[in-house]
Amino acid sequence: MSTPAPQSPADADPDCPPATTAPRATAASATATSTTATDARPAGLGAAVWAALGIVYVVWGSTYLAIRVVVETMPPLLSGALRFGAATLLLGAGLTVRKGWGALRVTRRQFASAFLVGVLLLVGGNGLVVLAERTVPSGLAALMVASVPLWVVLLRRAFGARTGGATLAGVLLGLAGLVVLTAPGLTGEVGLSGLLLVVGAAVVWALGSVLAGRLPMPADPFVASVYEMLAGSLGALALSFARGEPGGFDPGAVSAASWSGLVYLVLFGSIVAFTSYAWLLQRAPLPLVATYAYVNPVVAVFLGWLFLSEALTWPILLGGGIVVGGVFLVARNER
Repeated sequence: MSTPAPQSPADADPDCPPATTAPRATAASATATSTTATDARPAGLGAAVWAALGIVYVVWGSTYLAIRVVVETMPPLLSGALRFGAATLLLGAGLTVRKGWGALRVTRRQFASAFLVGVLLLVGGNGLVVLAERTVPSGLAALMVASVPLWVVLLRRAFGARTGGATLAGVLLGLAGLVVLTAPGLTGEVGLSGLLLVVGAAVVWALGSVLAGRLPMPADPFVASVYEMLAGSLGALALSFARGEPGGFDPGAVSAASWSGLVYLVLFGSIVAFTSYAWLLQRAPLPLVATYAYVNPVVAVFLGWLFLSEALTWPILLGGGIVVGGVFLVARNER
């Protein structure tokens, strides 16, 4: 899952995610830090900014395709545990090389907060998406995960935040699109249980994103991500054992495509794209960075059609367009 956008307007990556995961998926702590800062940025946007934005657009959008390929021959939750475990080691090692072991030092409250957010984002959010993509097309999953900013608005409202009428209109429009996207499940074209898993993933990811802005998180978003990914790895591994996945796991039976997809998710989805995202939060206008929330699902749908021959039915096109339109309205009014 690709997943998160800035807390306002859109906290989404179930792939790390929100609006995508994904997982999009471990940048909620960067989100929380960024929203406390001013939106003042350098007037000129250089080539590096656009290059980083392109990476976030394409890589986080492609994580849904990679997940779909991975779960074809690999147990879903075990693949998530391997992905986030490897990303934890790589990102942690990079931080210690650059800044020393002291860079990973946090308080108990900060560790607990990051661990909780990691469980919500990567086990609840990304984990449900990975389970769902065994039966749900990657493009459809991405479009449904794009609803994360809408759930964020509703959850923030439940926590007492004020919401403007235009923002609520965007939320209602997006939720209407979500209803249209469930049509393949109602007609039997796609398993309804899988679609409900994706909706649940979006809600849990949104909850983790909102809490990331309210809990005492580590100040350095990269450090917070190390502990979030550690929590995601351990949580996914525990659920994987509960489902009996390791007992029937045969590494030799995993296809080369699935192994390649897993490596791609670790290096590009969890490291390269997140690093680009965190860099953008410091150097580009927040509304520009937030555009990934409605570009990622379009990229995911195109790649699913191109590489996996996923059908582009009218509920997917219409419902996806409505959801993206609702997210655009929310992003426009929740700067």
